[in-house]
Amino acid sequence: MRITRIDLREIRLELISAFETSFGRTTSRRIILVQVFDEAGECGWGECTAPEGPFFSHEFVDGAWEVLERFLIPMVLGRTVDAASEIGELMTRVRGHGMARGGLEAACWDLDARRRGMPLWKLVGGHNPEIACGVSIGIQPSVAVLLEKVELELAAGYRRIKLKIKPGLEREIAESARSRFPSATISVDANSAYRLEDIALIQALDDLQLLMIEQPLDADDLVDHATLQREIRTPLCLDESITSASQARRALDLGACRIINIKLGRVGGFAEAKAIHDGCQARGVPVWCGGMLESGIGRAHNIALSTLPGFTLPGDVSASRRYWQRDIIHPEVRVSPQGTITAPENPGLGFEIDSDYVEQVTGRRLSRST
Repeated sequence: MRITRIDLREIRLELISAFETSFGRTTSRRIILVQVFDEAGECGWGECTAPEGPFFSHEFVDGAWEVLERFLIPMVLGRTVDAASEIGELMTRVRGHGMARGGLEAACWDLDARRRGMPLWKLVGGHNPEIACGVSIGIQPSVAVLLEKVELELAAGYRRIKLKIKPGLEREIAESARSRFPSATISVDANSAYRLEDIALIQALDDLQLLMIEQPLDADDLVDHATLQREIRTPLCLDESITSASQARRALDLGACRIINIKLGRVGGFAEAKAIHDGCQARGVPVWCGGMLESGIGRAHNIALSTLPGFTLPGDVSASRRYWQRDIIHPEVRVSPQGTITAPENPGLGFEIDSDYVEQVTGRRLSRST
């Protein structure tokens, strides 16, 4: 397929309720959507998951837009490839900026699947069309409010509850949830809020039968995570620290974690995500799909990724209505009462883009063609 045109547009969506983590509070999302076109006019869609500010990582919306416009689009536009799996190789000169690269690469995978008349999840190599779903619950104004939200999500069928924590609140949050819901599958996520000197705070969670403790230490750290993992029984899961298959291999070699969270944007797209998945599967290490408050387009890509056989833990792929009054796809992503999502059988993403609504919420746009 030959890439003859690439469009960017920035949309803005308001969250139903604020989402708070250890590094900030989000009430709305500015999202870059990527469209790629082939010589026949067929179109594929991707989403750049960069947040508004450079806090989760160095990437943010305005920076990603510039990287796409100045560097990545010229590397891909006009090029001919046999398959979307080759797109990532065209962008290897750019260091980092996985979310920008991942949004463009994902759009090419959608285009490739549409051209072949097959669902994206099958093109990716998925085997499990019914995926287990979990939810991520941000820091709440009180424990009582938090427990109400956990109860609602469990009643909706979600199979894993992830609680955001930060220093000074970790034990209260996790212990309250475990006491109220003794049989629930619960994990916690620190988003790099702790230091190795805080080891006692993390060790205090060891008796709560948590599924995992996600990314407690610095995003660029593996060594201290390995030290921490030796001092606690609960499995550590790495998120921000895992930016490539080689970094995942190093983390596992060092013993820095026992579980890995794979995010398409953070690792630069499907090709790298699949390489991480394959490496973990060969070593018997479970993986799961993390979320970045995506619109329906990014959510659909996450569904496809989650059908790979190594994704044995419930991911952050939840229903559209948890976040948006109106999503930009139809039908919206829905979760069954059993806490599962079934990957669609239609070609590509398997969802239709709500073009009228996308147009309504679009701010800036850019189009480049051969």
